[in-house]
Amino acid sequence: MSSLSRELVFLILQFLDEEKFKETVHKLEQESGFFFNMRYFEDMVTNGEWEEVEKYLSGFTKVDDNRYSMKIFFEIRKQKYLEALDKRDRAKAVEILVKDLKVFAAFNEDLFKEITQLLTLENFRDNEQLSKYGDTKSARGIMLAELKKLIEANPLFRDKLQFPPLKNSRLRTLINQSLNWQHQLCKNPRPNPDIKTLFVDHTCATPNGARAPSPVTNPLMGAVPKAGGFPPLSAHGPFQPTPAALPTSLAGWMANPSSVPHPSASAGPIGLAAANNAAMSKRPRTPTNNPAMDYQTADSEHVLKRARPFGMSDEVNNLPVNVLPVQYTGQSHGQSSYTSSDLPKIVVMTLNQGSTVKSMDFHPVQQILLLVGTNMGEVMVWELGSRERIASKNFKVWELGSWSVALQASLSNDYTASVNRVVWSPDGNLFGVAYSKHIVHIYSYHGGDDLRNHLEIEAHAGSVNDLAFSYPNKQLCVVTCGEDRVIKVWDVATGTRQYTFEGHEAPVYSVCPHHKENIQFIFSTATDGKIKAWLYDNMGSRVDYDAPGHSSTTMAYSADGTRLFSCGTNKEGESFLVEWNESEGAVKRSYHGLGKRTVGIVQFDTTRNRFLAAGDDFLVKFWDMDNTQLLATIEAEGTLPASPCIRFNKEGILLAVSTNDNGVRILANADGIRLLRTVENRTFDASRVASAAVKAPPSLGTFGSTDITVGTSIGDRAPPVAAMVGMNNDSRSLDIKPRIADESVDKSRIWKLTEINEQSQCRSLRLPDNLAAMRVSRLIYTNSGLAILALASNAVHKLWKWQRNDRNSTGKATASVSPQLWQPPSGILMTNDVSDTNPEDAVSCFALSKNDSYVMSASGGKISLFNMMTFKTMTTFMPPPPAATFLAFHPQDNNIIAIGMEDSSIQIYNVRVDEVKTKLKGHQKRITGLAFSHSLNVLVSSGADSQLCVWNTDGWEKQASKSLQMPGGRAAAPLADTRVQFHLDQTHLLVVHETQIALYDAPKLDCLKQWAPREISGPITHATYSCDSQSIYVSFEDGSVGVLTAATLRLRCRINQNAYLPPNPSLRVHPLVIAAHPSEPNQFALGLTDGGVHILEPLELEGKWGTSPPIENGAGPSTASGAAGSDQPQR
Repeated sequence: MSSLSRELVFLILQFLDEEKFKETVHKLEQESGFFFNMRYFEDMVTNGEWEEVEKYLSGFTKVDDNRYSMKIFFEIRKQKYLEALDKRDRAKAVEILVKDLKVFAAFNEDLFKEITQLLTLENFRDNEQLSKYGDTKSARGIMLAELKKLIEANPLFRDKLQFPPLKNSRLRTLINQSLNWQHQLCKNPRPNPDIKTLFVDHTCATPNGARAPSPVTNPLMGAVPKAGGFPPLSAHGPFQPTPAALPTSLAGWMANPSSVPHPSASAGPIGLAAANNAAMSKRPRTPTNNPAMDYQTADSEHVLKRARPFGMSDEVNNLPVNVLPVQYTGQSHGQSSYTSSDLPKIVVMTLNQGSTVKSMDFHPVQQILLLVGTNMGEVMVWELGSRERIASKNFKVWELGSWSVALQASLSNDYTASVNRVVWSPDGNLFGVAYSKHIVHIYSYHGGDDLRNHLEIEAHAGSVNDLAFSYPNKQLCVVTCGEDRVIKVWDVATGTRQYTFEGHEAPVYSVCPHHKENIQFIFSTATDGKIKAWLYDNMGSRVDYDAPGHSSTTMAYSADGTRLFSCGTNKEGESFLVEWNESEGAVKRSYHGLGKRTVGIVQFDTTRNRFLAAGDDFLVKFWDMDNTQLLATIEAEGTLPASPCIRFNKEGILLAVSTNDNGVRILANADGIRLLRTVENRTFDASRVASAAVKAPPSLGTFGSTDITVGTSIGDRAPPVAAMVGMNNDSRSLDIKPRIADESVDKSRIWKLTEINEQSQCRSLRLPDNLAAMRVSRLIYTNSGLAILALASNAVHKLWKWQRNDRNSTGKATASVSPQLWQPPSGILMTNDVSDTNPEDAVSCFALSKNDSYVMSASGGKISLFNMMTFKTMTTFMPPPPAATFLAFHPQDNNIIAIGMEDSSIQIYNVRVDEVKTKLKGHQKRITGLAFSHSLNVLVSSGADSQLCVWNTDGWEKQASKSLQMPGGRAAAPLADTRVQFHLDQTHLLVVHETQIALYDAPKLDCLKQWAPREISGPITHATYSCDSQSIYVSFEDGSVGVLTAATLRLRCRINQNAYLPPNPSLRVHPLVIAAHPSEPNQFALGLTDGGVHILEPLELEGKWGTSPPIENGAGPSTASGAAGSDQPQR
């Protein structure tokens, strides 16, 4: 269904609701699957209308669609079962057990048995886990709260919980506009036409001398009738009068930018458009002298289909999303399910800055990197994992002689400047600094302490008050504003000034670039409280509004770009935090709790689509976006200034707050603490994290907690972080954000390579296996870390799961506890389709979805999509030839898969609509590796031709290609695999070949380092980054495993075969694949030629694999060292 057809369904739903066709409304909601009416669902659950509840849900999901859906249906059926038991209706309870609950036995047989045993109890409350079950009403209320969380977190309900914010009677308005247009086309229009039907087009009868009215030209409402034109249908007709035309507003200057005067503050929307105006180009234009009408239809490629049963859910890293149902007219908003416990309120560290903090910004990808600017002109990058200042720059004008006399004179008297603003570019490769004296600096960041001067601009006369990055015309620019009352736009690549906007009568305080649809614009605010808006066209400001209280204001959009907020303080010290109504041009809500006599200007920030925070009254204050009352305040251990500077990281799990003693305090929620625990070099002070939320294990009463992980167990949800595409083609969510930097080592020590030769020197475990032993072709940990999945050469998958118990409290993979080779009760195996050729000769490949629900796999035949909970084959597609040889999920859309083929092509395939979007050709031999970078928006491919290619994921054009440089004296086998994997910074690329390990810089494919193993080790069979990208695990044909320091490619530990295999001279066994645990940096797994899978970890006393060698002269991150054939890095 096209997007316009989908919108028509919403218009019909609104019309039916206004006409009180209640049953029909809900039937259409269910059948279309476009809008899930949470209020209607709540009413049914509260009233216990279970059949209707499940019938309504069936329009949106089924029991086995995903784990969220399964949990939703289980909770409903469990409640129905308990209510039957409570009524002593045993027959009904048995019927529910057999008919409704038995389906869940396949996923958790023990739980089903325990539910069955409730029949034997006189009162099911005698069961300890149900002892707190109250009456029916309270139980339904508790369950309803749980169901709402599950529905909001379920990807299948994404974009279905909000009803578009339409104006009343939108369908009627459109019909009246159509009639108006038809009347204007009449050859002989009557002044008062009599409209009696909508079934045919309107025409007026024979001429009576009347002339057609002039065309309607109102820029906002399009074809809405103007005064004196064609009147609306009378009250006796089937439709009521259309709304009067709105005054000129931003929606108007979007459509007619050159002709709209500057309106007053009350003239219209401050945003670019209300929802029904946002896609202005989709409306039919009012007829002019040319009677031919010009309609713009929806893009035919953007087809919205309802997911087929096997379709992949649109997963994201940040579940649950704060989606509140927008109801029809007359319905109230639901309450947010988020509480103050979700806020980052626990102080985990304090960074000593040395001077007053003026501005901060978290890196958009590596979210433990914090950029800080101070009043002394210092700019620093902190890594929170190690609590280290890893890079810094002091204020210095690079080319003073090139700039104005005024700047030179200013600096001759006082060569200091304060930082007013620091901000990262959207991809994190650059950051900008605005200083209090004329200058803007743009630095390029290359990881670790590698900070390089990129661009110096004398941007303004006097202070540069703010800067922000934007993408006008798909070109990265920086927008600046200053004391000289001007806004300027600069090309980041060249420093060329692109636009200058003049019109403010006071210094410009802040800028806020944004876009709606394809329209780019800038909001600017001045110290006199004026707000203006500009298009990138040098045509002057389009609006002129007053900020609340005529305050110096900053503006910011919510993460999804749909809600606009501003916060500011006026000269009297009054502060205002508000949300703007973009459809009415006025303040939508004012948030209460800011001080009335504020010292300085209150700073604020938004996180995702959930919370607002402001620094005020020596506190950090929080609001729920949908509630004007203060949600929480924190002192953050005190010593905060009156108006502290604050900044959330992208996921809202960390918050940086400036202190009065020249420091920065880092606050975290439970997810933030988990993130930092994983990457920091030393443990936290336990007293600081004692209040972190601890979640209980799954129980009968809840069928597991709300936070769902893999299989049928439901554990803590991992913190949302950046995705990484692994060597086993897994696009996974990780808890770790690294940096590329040489490790700091005491060079005075005598360093020695760590050799592990015996089983007593490490922890190893061979996973139990009663299936046929065939060589392991592919191996991967699940994203949760709770299981390992292997694909054998006979096309059979094997899944090992760890159980949560006293010996393994986390339930994650470990070498200390043996897992279970898991199969569903049906006993079926996940077996790939095979072609006529021997499966042993086929190239195997698989890719795991980000939530561990599905695996896509191939072994020389068709590609199969398996459900990981049931092992059922959901679908097969793409029969050979050619066969698939590598699979990778798109990091932003699990419905898009890159498929490397045996014929050297790469097919970009959309699972949902079952079509190949494009085919990429650039290799000469079969594809052996694929890796996406979500920050660079590129796909890197590698082939058996030892070639690398970079493809832009926007248009799928080839950006670069390069052949591998073979180490001296070595030749590659004719069809040797080349694998690729991105570092967590999404810029540096690990390249694995049988002859070498190499690091490349994407997207230009500059080779930074190369390492070749000793000849005695034999060829490299596989390699992968550790989960924190600090180490590289390399397996060899002689059975050994090497551990390299990733930043330097220096070998620090060698694990020989005898350390994990009993000696057997008659068997030649070696690893074919190696996989890294997703959250334990020192754990990895090996898949062997004899079919065995082994897990290896260092001894608990050691904690890690060896120590890093000292960095020698000439052996830094981008230099060469060592001779061919050695274990040293080379070029």
